[in-house]
Amino acid sequence: MNTDLTPKAVVIRYVEAVAAGDLAVITDSFAEDAVWIYPGHDLPLTGTWKGRDTIIEDFLGKATGTLFAPGSTPTVTLTGVIAEGDKVVAEWHAEGDAATGRRYDNRCLGVYTVRGGKITEVREYADTRHVGEVLFGL
Repeated sequence: MNTDLTPKAVVIRYVEAVAAGDLAVITDSFAEDAVWIYPGHDLPLTGTWKGRDTIIEDFLGKATGTLFAPGSTPTVTLTGVIAEGDKVVAEWHAEGDAATGRRYDNRCLGVYTVRGGKITEVREYADTRHVGEVLFGL
């Protein structure tokens, strides 16, 4: 459990684990009842993803496992973090070769809530038009 880590450290550890593909740390970062909210209204990723397993397997797993070219994983670079209390705002740059054959290059922002050393909620903001065009061919 990450109860000794500050909320900021929990989020940094999580994003670094995503960048490294460390599933154990990714899983350990979330509360079992965590919620991930992805904006928009016309993307297969849009909506509220409830529960750690759903977030990891259905949301994050789909994003990295099927939307990028076979054998390719996106590069995730943390570019900034601001924290106050249990709220952490993290910005990252994600890029990679999409399964559509196009180049994905997006700057994303997440507003995280961390309680008891675990991420309990994420509200992610990204260029959803770019996501739709490049990752889904919409």
